[in-house]
Amino acid sequence: MTTEAPIRPVTAFRLRALLAGDGVRTVALTLGAIALALLVTAGLIALAGKNPIVAYGALLRGAFGSVDRFAFALNKSTPYILAGVGVALCFRAKVINIGGEGQIAVGGIGASLVLLLAPAGLPPVLLLPLAMLAGAAFGALWAILAAWVFIKRNVHEVLCTLLLNFVGVLLVSEVLRAPLGEEGAGFPQSPLFPRAGWLPKLIPGTDLHMGILLAVAAVVLGHVLLWRTTFGFRLRVMGASRPAAAYVGLSTARSTFAVMAIAGALAGLAGGIEVSGVHNRLIEGFSHGFGFNAVAVALIAGLNPLAILPAGLFLGFLEAGALAMQREIGVPSSLVYVIEGLMMVFVLCAVGLNARNRRV
Repeated sequence: MTTEAPIRPVTAFRLRALLAGDGVRTVALTLGAIALALLVTAGLIALAGKNPIVAYGALLRGAFGSVDRFAFALNKSTPYILAGVGVALCFRAKVINIGGEGQIAVGGIGASLVLLLAPAGLPPVLLLPLAMLAGAAFGALWAILAAWVFIKRNVHEVLCTLLLNFVGVLLVSEVLRAPLGEEGAGFPQSPLFPRAGWLPKLIPGTDLHMGILLAVAAVVLGHVLLWRTTFGFRLRVMGASRPAAAYVGLSTARSTFAVMAIAGALAGLAGGIEVSGVHNRLIEGFSHGFGFNAVAVALIAGLNPLAILPAGLFLGFLEAGALAMQREIGVPSSLVYVIEGLMMVFVLCAVGLNARNRRV
């Protein structure tokens, strides 16, 4: 005879809280913000001489209209989710890491080095993990460099991570103009990776690669790390009060190095996935905008690793739909960026309003 396991008091309390208050209010505010943003952007589309209803139809078709478009949107979401988890962990510890773009760029270099220089004939089961590990290692080292300047030279971490973004992106351009560049190519890019270095497709016949599975795993591991480990507890204590953390004997410097390394590794992994899963080569500017969008995703998710999954998907599908809207009905590209920005601002306002209400 089997007996049902009793619901633990903590689980039951969280379920009641979700159903009764915070969860419902958060979803309602977010949906209201999206509806308001759609209303405002409809006015902008009308001012541009386009029909908003037709434009939104194109947006929906671009995101959900076919299996290929759905796969494209999932691929767009993958780097935002991976880098967003790292940003959320850093922000939880009050370490302001906005260097995701540089870490993604350098991670792409690391993965490309392995994929281009590895001995021919290396099977994918060895080549791809080595490339992903190299991407993660390069991203982690890039983030640790920023943490070292922050801790040892007392330079604000925002400045360190921001400036290293430019260096990382320029580094991609430099390696493509000499050691990794393809001779005779009209655009700065590397030769195609060997077929064994292409990230496998999740659905045959589509572009959806296996990176989305790694992104989901990162979300789950980020949640466990933050809420189920001693290290996560240290991060949360640091975020609440650095002086208090130092007073009770927590090494804030060591924790800062560690959380930056984790964030850099996730961003570097995103760079490796992008070059091997989407482009199948290293190209100039492949990481453009990824890091700052990851910051927006982390903030939309309220720095909750589990909530980063829907937040990243929201941004990925929004971008995929906006690009289709531009292609199909000719909405100016600048207006597409305005629409995306307004959507994010409205959602962030809703998240901030919800947080303020919780404090009251």
